[in-house]
Amino acid sequence: MEKTLKYSFLQSVPVLLGYVFLGMAFGILLQQAGYGVLWAFFISLTVYAGSMQFVLVSFLREGTPLGVVAAMTLLINSRHIFYGISFVEKFKRMGRKYFYMIFSLTDETYSLLCALDVPDGVDEKKASFLISAMNQSYWVFGSVLGAVAGQLIPFDFTGIDFSMTALFTVIFIEQWMGYKSHFPAIAGIISSLFFLLVVGPDRFILPSLIATVFMLMAGKKKVIHAMEGAK
Repeated sequence: MEKTLKYSFLQSVPVLLGYVFLGMAFGILLQQAGYGVLWAFFISLTVYAGSMQFVLVSFLREGTPLGVVAAMTLLINSRHIFYGISFVEKFKRMGRKYFYMIFSLTDETYSLLCALDVPDGVDEKKASFLISAMNQSYWVFGSVLGAVAGQLIPFDFTGIDFSMTALFTVIFIEQWMGYKSHFPAIAGIISSLFFLLVVGPDRFILPSLIATVFMLMAGKKKVIHAMEGAK
């Protein structure tokens, strides 16, 4: 268990460095909207939806109807449907942890779980669970810390939410360097750029994900080669 715990923590370090600061950005924005530390803690504990939490701040501030909140949540987090499917069977084999693994599957956690190369002596199921739980704990801690900082420290926090972009960049580079075939990454880049130009930055995520899925299905052999070609 000690070896599994150590391995899980080391794998989660890139997310730790991003989530603490990104969670702080959320906590600060939430505090500035008039909601305190307890709100930051329980939202990050029960919602845990990354970018949707930032949108939720404006919803709370403006008193947005629940129907609109539900529709926006579905649109913003619809990408989880696509990449979550690949883990359904794996999560089912984890028994009682199944529902938590679904709940805690963020973009960054998905990236780490896809890239797992478990050494001898490490339990893969326990490692997957620990990585997921650690990642959420980083987010919750950062959210609470940000709410406290926003209340106590009187300076401008503009730009702190750029940590999400930085985190994605680090994970992308790490996975690019970890596989011999870059077909999945190139497919995602091409579809994202195409729909970004066609439909704009506010609506490109869902169609680009759909296009990427079809590209990966068409190039199934290349995807398998990419996974088998990991270092």
